[in-house]
Amino acid sequence: METLRPAAVAGLFYPADAMQLKQLVTTLLEAAAAAPTLDTPPPKALIAPHAGYLYSGPIAASAYASLAMVADRIHRVILLGPVHRVAARGLALPGVEGFATPFGIVRIDADAVATIRHLPQVITSPRAHAQEHSLEVHLPFLQQILKDFILLPLAVGDATTEDVAEVLNLLWGGAETLIVISSDLSHYLPYAQARVQDADTSATILALTHAPIRHEQACGATPISGLLHAARQHGLQSRLLDLRNSGDTTDDRDRVVGYGAFAFTEGMTA
Repeated sequence: METLRPAAVAGLFYPADAMQLKQLVTTLLEAAAAAPTLDTPPPKALIAPHAGYLYSGPIAASAYASLAMVADRIHRVILLGPVHRVAARGLALPGVEGFATPFGIVRIDADAVATIRHLPQVITSPRAHAQEHSLEVHLPFLQQILKDFILLPLAVGDATTEDVAEVLNLLWGGAETLIVISSDLSHYLPYAQARVQDADTSATILALTHAPIRHEQACGATPISGLLHAARQHGLQSRLLDLRNSGDTTDDRDRVVGYGAFAFTEGMTA
């Protein structure tokens, strides 16, 4: 019998009803500010947020709207996000054959699993994935925008920048492979303070800095830092697609969470 990881946050972070979900995701993508043009290099990697769609959906949509021109050539997604509920050592595979969402089943890339399973920083932990939202919330966007794809989801716990970069380099692939890093930015700061801190974090990401992102800057600091390391090795350049916080998408500006959408592309000129 096929083993599946059922949707854990459908009805909480996004609608559980497939028709309502499709309408919402379609609306968010159509409204996204980061509409691609023919002369925009296609993304090799994205950073996108993972809060409830009410809060971060418009910013996540800005990332996924950038795939519209190349959606038919992306057939594999490497998705990394931080653990929130269950601690994990290294990068955790889910130990299942697919992830379920209201849109259907996303199959796990068994070949990719085999490629990295031997690494000491790669473990298998169904518990780390069972209730983790940082990966799940991206799947409806991916299912909506891509034609057909398989998935390698990794829940990132106690790992180093080099641990993450080594995994990404092994799975880098070509135009068929998209890398997605799931992360929010600042947490629970007043609106004005969050804008300043998130702008600083954004500048660090855009500069492909060698200094690791700090966890107070982004909950997905470890996978972001790993991507920046690999991006430098592969000669990628980054661009900002969207930078807002929950105070921009809701009325509460007392304690906000920051969200950024970034694209990493090959062959850009300064």
